[in-house]
Amino acid sequence: MINKGIILILTTALISGFSIFINKFIVTGLDPYLFTFLKNIIVAIFLFSIVLVFKEFKIIKRLTKRDWLILSLIGLFGGSVPFLLFFKGLTLTSAASGAFIHKTMFIFVAILARVFLHEKISNRLFIAAFLLILGNLLFLRLLPYKIQFGDLLILLATLFWAIENVISKYALRTLTPRIVAFGRMGIGSIFILLFFAFTGDLSAVAGLTGIHWQWVVISAIILLGYVITWYTGLKYINVSKATMILLLGSPITLLLTFIFQGQIVSLKQLIGSMLIVAGLLVLMSFKNLKDILEDLPKFRYGRA
Repeated sequence: MINKGIILILTTALISGFSIFINKFIVTGLDPYLFTFLKNIIVAIFLFSIVLVFKEFKIIKRLTKRDWLILSLIGLFGGSVPFLLFFKGLTLTSAASGAFIHKTMFIFVAILARVFLHEKISNRLFIAAFLLILGNLLFLRLLPYKIQFGDLLILLATLFWAIENVISKYALRTLTPRIVAFGRMGIGSIFILLFFAFTGDLSAVAGLTGIHWQWVVISAIILLGYVITWYTGLKYINVSKATMILLLGSPITLLLTFIFQGQIVSLKQLIGSMLIVAGLLVLMSFKNLKDILEDLPKFRYGRA
């Protein structure tokens, strides 16, 4: 089951890298808050349909007040507030700074998971963490900079996402991945809707064009694949390891940019990507990789 979890999280990283590449082509002029709300609510509808297909609606009806509280926290800390903080922060700082701060999430997840979930922090994890941080510094070509207010907002958003991932890992002990994902996207959308109720920005929906809706739907489909593979994989492996594997998305985005846009890759970015991959190799160990490669055909044909 551990190998199944790793394969699913690797799939999430692949989707993440592809998503970042695709999002660069989203038409300009679309409010990021509105875009987030629309794609989240579409994903929530998809997830609810999947829950019905898997006949899990009866599980929803049996959820206790405690279960609903946990799902509400997942929606609050994962599907709403951090998005608002992150996008606001990006308007006040550089994209590179924001990306780097967000990619330090695995550090906070590891600490929180150690305290609340009693996950072990091995020496291998420390080595992998060092390689991943250094790799991202080089990959993003980030130089020392003065901390901006936007950086603090993004850091707060990252902390929120770290908390949500730990809560989700705990929730997955008793709830199915689809219900946890539905809690994040569905309840998270309700919180964002409340935000719009106070700001009045939801009226901008009337001004969306067909192209806008096209990108919203495409992004929602990609996000659906992301949350399904992420929460299903998270059920089987430690959340600290999962968030570290997710960093593989950066080199994937760089590779896609090089292949389809012919963008020149700098030496620092190449070295950074190699360090990220090296960090993940250290994290998973060669034995785990051998086992994963052996299990991959079985997983592909539904026998794992």
